[in-house]
Amino acid sequence: MSGFIMSVVLLALCTFAAVRPPMPQHSSRSNLWFWLGYLINEQPFLGLAVLAASTVPTLSTGVGTPAWWLAAALTAVPACGMAALAVRARSARGVLKGALADGPGIRMVRGRLPLLRVLLLPFVSWRPGVRRLRNRRYGDARTQRLDVYVPRSRPHGAPVLLYLHGGGFVTGSKLLGARPLLHRLAGRGWVCASANYRLRTAYAHSLEDARQAVAWLRHHAGELGADPSRVVVAGGSAGAHLAATVALTDDSISGAIGLYGYYGPAGEGASPHALLHAEAPPFLIVHGSLDTLVLSADARRFADELAAVSDAPVAFAELPGTQHNFDYFHSLRLHAVGDAVESFAGWVTRAGPGQPAG
Repeated sequence: MSGFIMSVVLLALCTFAAVRPPMPQHSSRSNLWFWLGYLINEQPFLGLAVLAASTVPTLSTGVGTPAWWLAAALTAVPACGMAALAVRARSARGVLKGALADGPGIRMVRGRLPLLRVLLLPFVSWRPGVRRLRNRRYGDARTQRLDVYVPRSRPHGAPVLLYLHGGGFVTGSKLLGARPLLHRLAGRGWVCASANYRLRTAYAHSLEDARQAVAWLRHHAGELGADPSRVVVAGGSAGAHLAATVALTDDSISGAIGLYGYYGPAGEGASPHALLHAEAPPFLIVHGSLDTLVLSADARRFADELAAVSDAPVAFAELPGTQHNFDYFHSLRLHAVGDAVESFAGWVTRAGPGQPAG
């Protein structure tokens, strides 16, 4: 019984941290509430499976006794919370749809929900129609490597998306973040890449790596079946900072996507806030309302300041009940985000850099 109680209490605490975590005063690289609630928030079905495995042995004996009713009541608390998380995740679609319609005037596509992946294989991103070209060198440094995701049916003139991982400029990997999105877009005919970049170094070095990765993709566009004039940069957290900076300083970028992004000072004080201008490309900024690492108010401020000066559309979506790192594996929420990313990226690359996208 003691093991049952410990399991239920821990799952209840994790569920509470997902449903309504205490929000910090400032953005930070890590906190306990994020680690407690993140996984169950994105995968309540996995949480329900763990809860069932932990409680079935206890609930299958002594049915109807006072101890059984107590155990059932204790189990119901996190179970109801996890069910509420699954329902709340569905609200992301409406917010994303509204953000695309209100800003750029884009009609959001609705892709087929990979329900089996969401329920049974959330951590498996592989698709049979996608090939991953591993560890392509885009520079001389050991960490200057990227993976390219291409359709097995060789594309011709495909648009390009480069993703830059998060990690606060001190950790992270091209194998973490957005892999379901990269496989999805590659399966729809895109050439996608996820790049490592130098960490624990001057911000200028990380930014130089991001620019070199874009240059490498353009240089090798012919052999990859890509169109070097249609490039979208995207990133999560610190990677969104790099993606935004590249997009604001390279007038040939078609569009930028920031997921749970940090846009404040980095290293030498560099910040995308200082680079805003009227000729910025279209932006899609997606953030969680319950992000305990980078507060949603910080991302909203960047989106508002950019929209105030840019001639191009800025779509900002604040997803209800959403934490940091929501693009790591398949979920109901990420499926909706994937529909929005595909819609936005397709729209900006059809228009091309510097052209109206009516």
